[in-house]
Amino acid sequence: MANLLHHPLCAYSRSIRLALAECGVEVELNEEKPWEWRPEFLALNPAGTLPVLLPDDEGPIVGAYAISEWLSDTLDERALRGFQPFPGDAAARAEARRLVAWFHDKFHAEVTDYLVVEKVFRRFGPQSTSPDMEAMRAGHDNLRYHMTYIGHLTETRSWLAGDTLSFADLAAAAHLSALDYLGEVPWEEFEPAKNWYALVKSRPSFRSLLQDRVAGFIPAGTYADLDF
Repeated sequence: MANLLHHPLCAYSRSIRLALAECGVEVELNEEKPWEWRPEFLALNPAGTLPVLLPDDEGPIVGAYAISEWLSDTLDERALRGFQPFPGDAAARAEARRLVAWFHDKFHAEVTDYLVVEKVFRRFGPQSTSPDMEAMRAGHDNLRYHMTYIGHLTETRSWLAGDTLSFADLAAAAHLSALDYLGEVPWEEFEPAKNWYALVKSRPSFRSLLQDRVAGFIPAGTYADLDF
């Protein structure tokens, strides 16, 4: 069985856990604490970032983008599950990739990094520090902009990138789920985004994420509630 090195509140890791489940790929989850800089982990990924997939018969596949493309390239054997990370014609696939970059790059830099990293990862790092409250305020402000954009997409399309569920939906839901664990998403202010997230959250692939628990952080009361 393949192994996935991940952290429960790493949004990149969460997106790949969702994609693997949607593709019907069973993996053993191994929690990695990237702030520990384990030599064995750095030998697999010198950048020290997550996730890292270790297939049965291949070397390490590093990073959410590389793993999603690997899944897409090896889709033949999993096509019966019906999920494709980048479905449709060339234009549709390009749009899905654009939105994956939006959430894994822009959203992460403007929101996740300010909220999840400040609130959680700084606490466990080698030089534990208190969250930067200015950064967290910026994260909350930026989140509203991104929630509005998600709402716009969901009001004009069936899914974020088009008519079909794609890795773009999983990337966006992964970041929001990490924030939701910490109770940082004002769902009541963004009904269209909430309705879309409820659809993704209700999928079987999401079940393992809803069971995640991180020492020192109790999930928000509605985190695992499908009718939130």
